Amino acid sequence: MKWHESDIGHRLERLLEANACWRDPTRELRNLSPWLAPLQRWQSRRLAASFADFIAAPGTRDATTFFLTDLYGDHDVSARDRDVSRVMPMMKRVLPDELLGTAADAIELAVLSHGFDLRVATALEPLLPGSVDESRLDAGTYAEAYRRAGLPRLRTRQIDLIVRIGSTLDAAVHKPWLARLLRASRLPARVAGLGALQGFLERGFAAFAKMDDAGAFMAEIARREGEVSRRLFAGVAQPFALS
Repeated sequence: MKWHESDIGHRLERLLEANACWRDPTRELRNLSPWLAPLQRWQSRRLAASFADFIAAPGTRDATTFFLTDLYGDHDVSARDRDVSRVMPMMKRVLPDELLGTAADAIELAVLSHGFDLRVATALEPLLPGSVDESRLDAGTYAEAYRRAGLPRLRTRQIDLIVRIGSTLDAAVHKPWLARLLRASRLPARVAGLGALQGFLERGFAAFAKMDDAGAFMAEIARREGEVSRRLFAGVAQPFALS
């Protein structure tokens, strides 16, 4: 997708403001939920278990790790997003449109994921009253909180963003000039204060450069996570036990 500068700039500004708002406990009190951090750790372990076969395979290990650490797991993207917010005009001169679009998709994914975490953590509080003990959180209780959090269409959007980011990175890997530009922008990006964002993009590039069939990899991620979401909303007894 080709972005005009004003379009990508406006989208990034809106997403950065939304992300800052969602993560600010003075503006969004649900960030104070005692179940938020335990929930995020639980989800990170669940994802690692769901994609253990990809983590074990040399051809998909790095791409899976990239998704679980940089995009979809128990991660802190605040440094990356502070970079973007602080030096956006410089970023438009240093990075090409394709990579700016990937950065915007990653921030939108962060907004959606954190918003869902807030909803699920809040739903856990009446389900698990009393002291917060992470061992009390199991698949059944998580599934009930997931259903109470709702918003199935936005859950689909969450998965779609993961696929779009991966597909964009895969396409970028096959453009030698773009890889050269990313390498050439390393020093200017760091001087401009874009070190965390540059690192995020480089890790994505490096992970997808090692893959033989990124399309099949992304399709399988979408299939598994889409089926997990369907089973969670449907109340299936073992929602994560996919064949």
